[in-house]
Amino acid sequence: MFENLKPQPADKILALMQMYREDPREQKIDLGVGVYKDANGVTPVMRAVKAAEQRIWEEQDSKAYTGLAGDPVYADAMISLILGTSVPRANIAAVATPGGTGACRQAFELIRMANPSARVFVSNPTWPNHISILNYLGIETVAYRYFDEETRGVDFDGMIEDLKTAKAGDVVLLHGCCHNPTGANLNMVQWQEVVNLINDRGLVAMIDIAYQGFGDGLTEDAQATRLVAASVKECLIAASCSKNFGVYRERTGLLMAISADAGQTALNQGTLAFLNRQNYSFPPDHGARVVTAILMDEGLRADWMAELEEVRLSMLGLRRQLADELQRLSGSDRFGFLAQHRGMFSRLGAAPELVEKLRVEHGIYMVGDSRMNIAGLNEATVPILAKAIIDVGV
Repeated sequence: MFENLKPQPADKILALMQMYREDPREQKIDLGVGVYKDANGVTPVMRAVKAAEQRIWEEQDSKAYTGLAGDPVYADAMISLILGTSVPRANIAAVATPGGTGACRQAFELIRMANPSARVFVSNPTWPNHISILNYLGIETVAYRYFDEETRGVDFDGMIEDLKTAKAGDVVLLHGCCHNPTGANLNMVQWQEVVNLINDRGLVAMIDIAYQGFGDGLTEDAQATRLVAASVKECLIAASCSKNFGVYRERTGLLMAISADAGQTALNQGTLAFLNRQNYSFPPDHGARVVTAILMDEGLRADWMAELEEVRLSMLGLRRQLADELQRLSGSDRFGFLAQHRGMFSRLGAAPELVEKLRVEHGIYMVGDSRMNIAGLNEATVPILAKAIIDVGV
């Protein structure tokens, strides 16, 4: 049997990480990997996470399974964090998942089960694993224009024009905030226009929100998701705790299925639990328990929010520093978009051959489409990156 297996294409980001590790140069910069790093190049355990884990270690008296949907208290806490009071709780079905990727996978499974002919419209570009999973499941994808290579902002007119080709029942996959890989985001007026189009054409909204708190703040980053969830007939939301709680390896996510008809919630909840059972039975609990402890305790929550804000402001500061340094070196403001983007990532807009020159000549590693992780920088490496960008001719 095994002889019939075929080699699978290598993950480009993981391959880039391996190349970086094998590079013997002392001066090299890793802007490829999608995790937050502090000024010392470390992905730290947040203070509130350590405190919550200590409390759990002292108080937890069982490792028995949770329910198929995970701990309902975790779901309630996450729903409150993401949606606030924008949608009645009775309209929301939710299950814990292994990270945001698990939430996306289960959402795609639900789409295939509910409407096998549905197409999923994805931004061009989007997180590569969206397309990889959809292709694996045999779900047709349609790209809609999103990133403007000239302005490095959103091609909103192109986006709307492409979404107008969607048919009733098709799904529109949107990034709730801090678009990955571009860093370019819609404003609230544009979000409202997207909502109107979804409703006018009978489409289903799906939101992937993985970076709440990394852009403009916890509440601000949730605004678009809350608008969509409160305004459309049906909505799927895949959420991740990896970034904003720093619990990457704990695989902590949540999938919500929201219907304007509260009478649909029981069926939605049962379906989500069924899909969990078919895939991994019971979801991981440790990360979910840590997140719950933080969100439910006033002191831990305040400390978590304070540290998250430090992270957010650090990335904004690095963006501003890089934009200013590039303006100084280039004598133009063509890199001003870097300060306008939000989240960990920005797409530089460099051709693949220039990205390769950055790696070969300067030891700077970024994904081939020129996505770079701003959190991979610090105050000392920003000038090095800026000079390299100018030297290779970006």
